[in-house]
Amino acid sequence: MNDADVSRQIQQMVRFIRQEAEEKANEISVSAEEEFNIEKLQLVEAEKKKIKQDYERKTKQVDVRRKIEYSTQLNAARIKVLQVQDDLVKAMKESASKELARLFNDKKAYRKLLKSLIIQSMISLREPAIMLRCREIDLKVVEALMEEVKKEYTDKAKVAVPTITIDTKVHLPPPPSSEDSHAPSCSGGVVVASQDGKIVCENTLDHRLEIAFQKKLPEIRKRLLGKVGA
Repeated sequence: MNDADVSRQIQQMVRFIRQEAEEKANEISVSAEEEFNIEKLQLVEAEKKKIKQDYERKTKQVDVRRKIEYSTQLNAARIKVLQVQDDLVKAMKESASKELARLFNDKKAYRKLLKSLIIQSMISLREPAIMLRCREIDLKVVEALMEEVKKEYTDKAKVAVPTITIDTKVHLPPPPSSEDSHAPSCSGGVVVASQDGKIVCENTLDHRLEIAFQKKLPEIRKRLLGKVGA
């Protein structure tokens, strides 16, 4: 084999090796490209999932904040309505209290009312001996009413007249004063108790007004503001 044949064979071997290397390189390149695309797709999907989860989390947070804000505003509105309602009821009660205080100005009507309140209290107690307490301003009227009270009580209760002691030392608070609206006051009426003080019948106009308001409060609120805040 001469030099030309040897050189030809070497060239063939070189071309063969180079071809195999190029084919192998192409295979590696294609495989790397496929792996890269797969990994890229996985990363993209993972990022999409993360973004979606983050979006859902933030959406829930916004929804929760919206509900909290709505609930807060609703409660604030309800409190405001209740405050207005209470102010109206308070104003109505104060107006009624002032009207009661004016009853004293009609001496004849107030005297009749005072007698009725005393007899009602005595009938409620039905005690053999009672202690009667009134405002100092009403003391003379109460004393003057005793004979009428005893007679009417006997006719209505059909029992003997109890021993009646009028407290001349301790009195109910005086009438309401515009000078000191926070001072204890009484619009009229009496407090009657058993002699031992264990049974007490508070029959003042203020107490009667309080009972009436408590009893009629649902109806009053409904008339003032319908069903709002009920």
